Amino acid sequence: MNLVIVDYGSGNLRSVQRSFERAGFSSTITRDPTVVSEATHLVVPGVGAFSDCMGNLEKLQLVAPIREHIQADKPYLGICLGLQILFTEGTEFGSRPGLGIVPGQVVRFPKTVLKVPHMGWNQVRIEKETPLLKGIPNDSYFYFVHSYYGEPTDRSVIATTTDYGIGFPSAVARGRLFACQFHPEKSQHLGRQLLENFARL
Repeated sequence: MNLVIVDYGSGNLRSVQRSFERAGFSSTITRDPTVVSEATHLVVPGVGAFSDCMGNLEKLQLVAPIREHIQADKPYLGICLGLQILFTEGTEFGSRPGLGIVPGQVVRFPKTVLKVPHMGWNQVRIEKETPLLKGIPNDSYFYFVHSYYGEPTDRSVIATTTDYGIGFPSAVARGRLFACQFHPEKSQHLGRQLLENFARL
């Protein structure tokens, strides 16, 4: 296995790597397109803004190897922004095209009585079975921090949903692609279980 974590300037790379280490798996952090293209398992984590993320991926010539990895149905794990960039379009600070892997938009939480960003522990309801959720009970708690979320036009890709004033898709899955809005690296033993499930794909 060649597990690669993509570095495009995000701040939580080492915490993701340490979480894999605690689950018993080594990984490489890189921004080298060649190394990314050679990955058997690819992780795109992320905190920050959609437009900055896409801009950095383009500047570092990482868009093509990430797309090719997903299109080859190799294991892909997107975390937070790594989920959002899969969509056709992001709307943070104006419209910006994403990778276009999952048709749909990334939108901001509506103005409600609930505080934005959505930050802290919340329940994840399993909508369809996927290998990455093996051993994880329905309605388990995971850690979130985000103001935007993805709305896919094809609802069949939704793997989990979460309630925060509204119900929103908190993970998508298709083939060996899995991407979640929550942070498994910050979600204690259940997050570690999800990362272990991914590494064993």
